[in-house]
Amino acid sequence: MAALDVIQAKYVATAVKKSQYPTDGLAEVAFLGRSNVGKSSLINSLCNHRGLARVSGSPGKTQTINYYGVTLRQEDGEDVRRYPLYFVDLPGYGFAKTGKKQRDMWSAFIHEYIRESTQLRLLCLLIDSRHPGLDLDLQAYEWLLSAGVSVQIVATKSDKLRARERQQNLRTLAELFPDGGRPLLYSSLKRQGQTLLLQQIIHTIA
Repeated sequence: MAALDVIQAKYVATAVKKSQYPTDGLAEVAFLGRSNVGKSSLINSLCNHRGLARVSGSPGKTQTINYYGVTLRQEDGEDVRRYPLYFVDLPGYGFAKTGKKQRDMWSAFIHEYIRESTQLRLLCLLIDSRHPGLDLDLQAYEWLLSAGVSVQIVATKSDKLRARERQQNLRTLAELFPDGGRPLLYSSLKRQGQTLLLQQIIHTIA
């Protein structure tokens, strides 16, 4: 199997409107999910960079669209390929303690990004593997499909489940999100699922 890893990762830009999006034409892979589902932790884990995306114990901490420039390297014998792209960390949805006006603002610019970014190639919808069928996640999934977005379901915090529970919940995810790619289990703590997710990203953008 070809070796695959992230060899470069850095913060590039923050945006809350279309005029602030990067314009260099690089492909974008975005990460979306309920507040506190582990988006920032997953990005740090994928990039092997602990402090890249800011992680907080307070739900709703990410309130902007954050762009991280990364380079993926795929090595197969003497064949080495590099893929520069952006990982895009989107604000979480469903945090009830934030004021309604601010929630509406977040919703507006998330919707604008998903519908208007010409470089969005894949959206990873992160779902807590312990709670595979929450209404908020199902609603987000349906909206993404209606927007014509290519979706990959990523089930986070899989290390908190027993092996039997992981397999049961993985089957449930496949039934509930049939057009979300083959659901992937991910543990940011143990980096389980890292290679599979990077492979899916390469497959999408290459």
